[in-house]
This record gives sequence, structure tokens and C-alpha cells, in this order.
Amino acid sequence: MKKISIVLAAIALVLSSCADFLDVSPTNQAAASSSIMNEADAKVMLNGLYDALTTSSFYGRNFILYGDAKSGDLTVQSNGRGYDYMFAYNHSVSGYSMSGFWTSGYNIIMLCNNIIENIDRLKEEGTTGLDEYRAQALTIRAMVHYDLCRLYGKCYNDDKASYGIPIADKTVPAGAQLLRNSVEEVYNVVLRDLDDAAPGLSKDVKNRKGFVTYYANRALKARALMDMQDWSGALSLAEEIYNSKAYKLYENDEWVASWASQFGSESIFELGMNVNEGDLGNTGCVGAQYILGGGNGRNNQIFMASQSYLKLLGEDPEDVRWGVMGLDQVGESEGAARLGSCYKYYGGLEMKGDGKASSSAVNIKLIRLSEVVLIAAEAAARTNNMSKASNYYNMIHARSPKLTPVNTVTVDMVLAEKRKELFGEGLHFWDLIRTNSTIVMDDSTPDVKVTTRETSFTRSFYKCILPIYNGELNANPGMRAQQNPGY
Repeated sequence: MKKISIVLAAIALVLSSCADFLDVSPTNQAAASSSIMNEADAKVMLNGLYDALTTSSFYGRNFILYGDAKSGDLTVQSNGRGYDYMFAYNHSVSGYSMSGFWTSGYNIIMLCNNIIENIDRLKEEGTTGLDEYRAQALTIRAMVHYDLCRLYGKCYNDDKASYGIPIADKTVPAGAQLLRNSVEEVYNVVLRDLDDAAPGLSKDVKNRKGFVTYYANRALKARALMDMQDWSGALSLAEEIYNSKAYKLYENDEWVASWASQFGSESIFELGMNVNEGDLGNTGCVGAQYILGGGNGRNNQIFMASQSYLKLLGEDPEDVRWGVMGLDQVGESEGAARLGSCYKYYGGLEMKGDGKASSSAVNIKLIRLSEVVLIAAEAAARTNNMSKASNYYNMIHARSPKLTPVNTVTVDMVLAEKRKELFGEGLHFWDLIRTNSTIVMDDSTPDVKVTTRETSFTRSFYKCILPIYNGELNANPGMRAQQNPGY
């Protein structure tokens, strides 16, 4: 679908809010020409971009909460404690719309565009040495376009011709407006940006901790290709990452302790959460929502593991992943050992954090090697390469020492293993959407009353994607005709 020359008000607002930070005026090229003069300037701007990724309204909290709360992995003790509107699928154009995804996402994209376009200008003037900075911004731009498209648009393999999000791959004049592109058009731009960026990214992962590397770029592309059902392409990328030996899977006796350290051997892309910066303590970090005593008090735990997740993990009582699960509110009140609290984001049950002064300032691990290995396992299973599928699957399955290795792997087995491994990391919902699996929510606690969804449904339920919120529609009336069905 064509873009027309009317723009999102959100982008215009973002551009004006970015101006002070970047010393760039979107309609003043003279000002823009002085924003990056050398590598030091580019580094400052890039650091600001990474800081924007950790905002609570995107990867610092809400994006991960969203993927967990809507997946059936979590349940709540009672309604009204905060964020449980995600669990209830209580989304509307005027309330609980999660509009922060839209505004924060486009803010990040505009920061990327400012960096990319200013570096392009310097390159035209003969400046060298900035290619990696540009490639990092290009990769992040692709990542945010991709995640926004998943939030607001249908899955690629469901209806790629349907509305995705507006593509914002260049700065726009203040006051301009864009309409929504198709899902396919967004994915094409995502893949284009990732491929354009890849040659400029470093493979030196030891000296790029907390920054996008070549392998993070390839892992992001593998995720997108899985949505597109390009199994051979996803397998090739996943194997490239694994075979590079740049990362190493944790041994069973290392797995729990890995959460108490920064930039471990499995961490492909990890965002730094710093004390007095990204760390919002009990009100902001993901961990505070998942543990007993989180939020505003001991009896205010918001989310805990669902019955179905605990049953799945309970296939092996000695599974190493029990090591980050602690007593939840139901277990405490009933005097039972219901281990539904997840302490990944506090460094483990002892709440040591990951080495910083605040135990809640724990880095966000956006991409881990275990996910990539399971992408390889699923892609291999789908291409009937059972030798590779079982090999990759058993690498992670070994974290359940009482369960025997397998020689034949199904896609459902891989997805179940992925659910065990990546619990609390915001990924399971997207697998359910991608595979059009039934989403089963746990409404078993007596105080939970949900009227905004059924207990089970598939991606055809309209609230599996978010509405375009009223503030955007009012500022950009042309988008009213592009509202998602049901809203």
C-alpha cells in the first residue's frame, strides 16, 4: 500500500522532542549538519539510542511483560494490581491501549534515523570510521519496526497484505503524516536494513558487550524468517551463529548462576540496566512484577507462573530451571510449595542482582544462544532434518537431567522446550501467534474475573493485536480507516 503525504503526529512530536538531545532540527539542515562532527559525537548519540531502548514502556519492561502476560505463561492472584490488563487482553482505543509502545517505538526509530542520516552526510564529505555506528543504528531501526509490526499487525504468515505499521525509514518534516504500510512491506524493510547493516557490524563480541553485533543482527533476522516460514534461511542463520563459537551454552551447574552476572557466554544481545538510570526498582523492572513482595508490598505480587507452565516444568523435578523459581503468593497463603515466582531479573533466589549496587538493576537479555539453538531445532524439524533437529533440541533438553535424550523431535516438543527455557523473557506469545497455536489462559485463581476474553482462543481473536490509540487517530485522521478490525 502507498504511503501518502500526510504523517503521524507521533513522529512529528518525536522529532521535536529529539531535537534538544541530538542538537538536530528536523526541518533545519544547517543545524543537522553540526550534530555529528566526529566519532566521539556519534558514540554519544549511539549511547543515547541504547538508553532509549531500556525505557519502561518498551524493552525495559512492558514489551517483555506483554509477551509473557498474553501467552498463558502467567496468571494473577486478583485483578487490579497493575499491568494485569495485559493478562485480561483489556485493550481499547481509549483505555489500556499500551500507547507507550507506539510513541516510544517511533522515538527510537527517529533517533536511529538521525544517526544514520548524519553519518551518511559525513561519509559523503569524506569522513571514515563511522560504519559500525551506522550499522548498529540500522539494526536497531529494523528491530523496532519488526516488534512494532508484531504488536499492531497480523503475523506475516497469517495475512501479509494486511495493515502493519507506517514505515519510518527516514526523517520527515514536522507536521507530515504517514499511513500504515502492509505487513509484507514492513518485513521487506526489516530484512533490507538487517542485511545492509550486517557487513558493518563487529564479530568481536568480547569488546562489544551491550551493543549490537553481527551475530545479534543475524539472530534478529532468523526470528523474522521464522515468521515468514523460511525454515532453511532461519536454520542457516542459527547454525552460523552457533558454529561461530562466539558464544557457549551454559552447563547445567552454570545456568542459575548466569542470571547473577552480566554478559555471560550465552548473551547475544543484552541491554545494560544501570543504577539510577534504567533501573526503576520495584515499580519498573520486570522482576518486581514476577516475585513475591514485588510492586508495593508483599501481598501485591502481580504475576506468577500459570498452572500449565508449572506442570510443564514439573516434568522433571530436578530441572535446573527450577533454580530461579520461588514461592508465590498462592503458595504462601495456602502453605503449599507453589513455585510460581520468577527471579531471573533479580539474579536468582538470593536476589544478588548482577553485580551492581542495586539488585533490581539487572540487564535485560534480549537474545540468548539457547533461543538460537531452539530456532535451529525447530527449523530443522520442519525441513525433516531429524538428525540436526534432535541434536539441537537435546542441547537444551539436557537441562532436565531426569528426562532422556530423544532421536525424533516434533515442532511441539521444540516449542515446549523453548517455553521452559525462555520463561519470563517475553517470547512465548510470539511463538503461539506465529504457529497459530491455541492460547490457553489460566483463570483458575478464585479472585480472577476476566470478561474481556475467553479462556482459550487463537490468533484470530482480534485482541491478539493492539489498536491504534485515539491520540494517534485524532492527530492523524487518515489512519481511522486503517484501524485494526474489532476496535
